[in-house]
Amino acid sequence: MTPDLKVTIAGVRFANPIMTASGCCGYGEELAQIFPLSKLGALVTKSITLKPRLGYPSPRTAETASGMLNAIGLANVGIDRFLSDKIPFLSKQKTRVIVNVAGSSLHEYVEVCARLNDCEHVDMVELNISCPNVDKGGMEFGADPTMTEKSVAAVKEVFSRPVIAKLSPNVTDIVQIARAAEQGGADALSLINSVVGTAIDIETWRPRLTNNKGGLTGPAIKPIALAKVDAVYSGCRLPIIGIGGISSYLDVVEFLLCGATAVQVGTALFVEPDIPVKIVHDLAGYLKKRKLTSVRDLVGEVRKY
Repeated sequence: MTPDLKVTIAGVRFANPIMTASGCCGYGEELAQIFPLSKLGALVTKSITLKPRLGYPSPRTAETASGMLNAIGLANVGIDRFLSDKIPFLSKQKTRVIVNVAGSSLHEYVEVCARLNDCEHVDMVELNISCPNVDKGGMEFGADPTMTEKSVAAVKEVFSRPVIAKLSPNVTDIVQIARAAEQGGADALSLINSVVGTAIDIETWRPRLTNNKGGLTGPAIKPIALAKVDAVYSGCRLPIIGIGGISSYLDVVEFLLCGATAVQVGTALFVEPDIPVKIVHDLAGYLKKRKLTSVRDLVGEVRKY
């Protein structure tokens, strides 16, 4: 029997639990040249803001041991061009579409989500209240429980479909933030966003990013991400989308066992753009080998000491 890879989050059904991570595949057009996006459970767009953003000047990425630092600065085309230029392509793809939304004010989050509410091809929004590399907005909304609850509640007023809150590991108590998002009406959580880090060029004595610091992603942060997913799964009732250093089915299994229902693949896309296809195939093989009929049989089943 072929294992069932379908998962459901907040009433939305996904063909499999493998999604892209925001910022790692643009708006999907480039990735679609490599493999059919129907192979994904969902495509998560890069962050969309009210107005276009150029982001930071180069260098804005730097390779590190087992990971990557980035400080892109939320560069994007803005909501007007996203709706006119990007949605027509996304609407033709046979996969779920999740739009990541960012802003420098609560008004901006609300305005963007209100515009997206009129677009039937957007299945969910993911609120980027945890970006560590912008001067205003981002993490300040997700570092304080009161602001987290207020932000989610405001968006829920204008967006009628499920809302995901993307959480930061750069906080004192991520479970407290998760509960605040739940109190505000979030339908799901995605975690973790990148970890704050920096790197220095020893020849120039300058930081390797023009923003001086950035977000660390990739395999280096996977143990942190797993611990946060495990903690939130134990302390909150919302479904979880796990993020952080996923590059094979082995990583996916770990995240699901810790409590994630689905996962997002990010940094690994830069190394092997079609890695999601391989992960889906290998995950099915793992389930079959273990004689499991559904990927859902893994969720939260870690056997703790």
